[in-house]
Amino acid sequence: MSDTPAQPRNPLHGLTLEALLTELVSHYGWDGLAERVQLRCFSIEPSIASSLKVLRKTPWAREKVESLYLFMLRERDRAARASKPR
Repeated sequence: MSDTPAQPRNPLHGLTLEALLTELVSHYGWDGLAERVQLRCFSIEPSIASSLKVLRKTPWAREKVESLYLFMLRERDRAARASKPR
């Protein structure tokens, strides 16, 4: 038996911060990400590596990025349901 409880409904479970950030950047772009989460690492010479350093050291910033990721997933699900023929 593992030490960590199963989290089948948690979309963040098992997802690395790097994968989450990469997906956000591909969806919103650096400009869109900087607009939604106001961090210098997203607006001034942005890179995955520099952003990861900031997010790992700044809990409130990581929470904002994780919340934005969950919002993006909800929006994608909503768009997918809306485009399905009835």
